[in-house]
Amino acid sequence: MRPSRLLVISHTPHYVRDGQLVGWGPTVRELDQLATRFSRVRHVACIYDEPAPESALPYRAPNVEVVPVPPSGGDGVMGKLDALRTSPLYSRTIARELRDADVVHVRAPANIAMIAMLLLARRQTPKHRWFKYAGNWQPQGPESASYRLQRWWLARGSHGGTVTVNGAWPGQPPWIKTFYNPSLSDEDLERGRRAAQSKRLDTPIRLLFVGNLVSTKGAGRAIEILARVRARGVAATLELAGDGPERSTFEQQARELAVAEHVTFLGWMPPAQVHAAYERAHLLVLPSVSEGWPKVLSEGMAFGVVALASAVSSIPQYLARFETGAAFAPHAIDAFADAVVGYAADPARWLAESRRAIAAAPHFSFRHYLASVDELLTASGAS
Repeated sequence: MRPSRLLVISHTPHYVRDGQLVGWGPTVRELDQLATRFSRVRHVACIYDEPAPESALPYRAPNVEVVPVPPSGGDGVMGKLDALRTSPLYSRTIARELRDADVVHVRAPANIAMIAMLLLARRQTPKHRWFKYAGNWQPQGPESASYRLQRWWLARGSHGGTVTVNGAWPGQPPWIKTFYNPSLSDEDLERGRRAAQSKRLDTPIRLLFVGNLVSTKGAGRAIEILARVRARGVAATLELAGDGPERSTFEQQARELAVAEHVTFLGWMPPAQVHAAYERAHLLVLPSVSEGWPKVLSEGMAFGVVALASAVSSIPQYLARFETGAAFAPHAIDAFADAVVGYAADPARWLAESRRAIAAAPHFSFRHYLASVDELLTASGAS
């Protein structure tokens, strides 16, 4: 008999909007799907006392209950001190919730995930443990000591659970499983197929960036790419779907590069409006310095958008496997621009890759995800 009580531990931001609890949309949609496999899901997650972005969604699954804790952490010394402040509360909350769970699902990397790992190292129950590492499993550059510690602990295997990661890696031990990062419903796939049927590469070439408007995600580099493409005589536009603390800086950058009239800042939007942006786009540009597998890439693929992204983590693996798009070093602005110009000169190649992107998108569907979850639970003896 399958265990019925799932405990999820994550740093997913939640907010209160008009008296209703809402959370970061991509995670909420994923947990709504996961809830179909359990009678009860309790989610220990952070509640922010600030306005909810439009991308935040309410849970649709009636059996999901959020156990609120305050957010913590951040950059620098103050961030570390804040993590120390909240650690006792996190520990007490997680320990209490673990007593009444059949399966625990820890979503890393995060401060709260590290505390959950430390607590689980000293406990025998629950027996069924699933850790999702959403970041880069084998990073090449520097990163925080916390992230290194969490990966080291998960790679050791002494946690007695399964670890799911983006991509497939040399020497991957049996408890580390490759999972496609899900974000697409059957309805999303169908909408994408319909929208892409008549899509062709015409001018202006429509570039799209989706994500937080921060330097590490590459919003500024996306604007630089647009400027260099236009400087080479190719008509192109850029839409940025998302928001963040550096938005005014990027708006100023667009003015300084003389491309402001070709750049549109869309802000945070609900999923349906983001899907409309995918419908318009030809190429999704994501020159981010750190990723696992960004869900925006597979969402764009469902709509026939060809991805140009950073050569980090699993991104080059998947784009090569599905023969669509290309990956470059995050700061290789000219390489990104060359790729855009190359597609402009060969629309038939873009169309072929667009069709392959659509064919690959079901790997990142909730249907595929739930089939993988079922296999995971069966293999662990949880069903």
